[in-house]
Amino acid sequence: MPRLPRDPARDPTPEQLAATLRSTVGTLVRATRSSDRLAAIPATVLDLLDRRGPMTTADLAAGRGVRHQTMAATVRELTDAGYLAAGPHPADARKKILTLTPAGARALAADRRHRVGALAQALATSLDGDERRALARALHLLDRVAAALTPDGSTPDGSTSDGRAPTERPRHPRPKATRPRIAAP
Repeated sequence: MPRLPRDPARDPTPEQLAATLRSTVGTLVRATRSSDRLAAIPATVLDLLDRRGPMTTADLAAGRGVRHQTMAATVRELTDAGYLAAGPHPADARKKILTLTPAGARALAADRRHRVGALAQALATSLDGDERRALARALHLLDRVAAALTPDGSTPDGSTSDGRAPTERPRHPRPKATRPRIAAP
């Protein structure tokens, strides 16, 4: 894998920077997820409903880029765990609208707090003040890179790098997901 040049005066190539960024971000994500209370797929579903509001199973599947049947299994598990509630769709009686329950919101908030706490502890112990300020200045650059990777220019939080609201979330094909495990409430 290409690594960044040791000489800070030399600009890294986009390929070197991309390979190092992918590896570093992957390691960071895996390290923070290793202590999560919720499995990754259920946590993502709860997060989508929290950020975007009530959705159908089809909307969730499109938002995650998975098959409807795969999402239906995850929705069923989250509903059985008491994290989601299904209600009637206002415009189509054949559909159900999914919402977070208070238990689902608490589970998601606890998972986020735990992950943020772990990251904050790592930042406090591994970086000095100047390094934390440098990292803070670089975060907007990462948002711009994330926006460049989505067809509508949106970042993971749903905003866009130019401040506009995206009109439609992209559908990214993902490999077939396995049935997730859900932690007890």
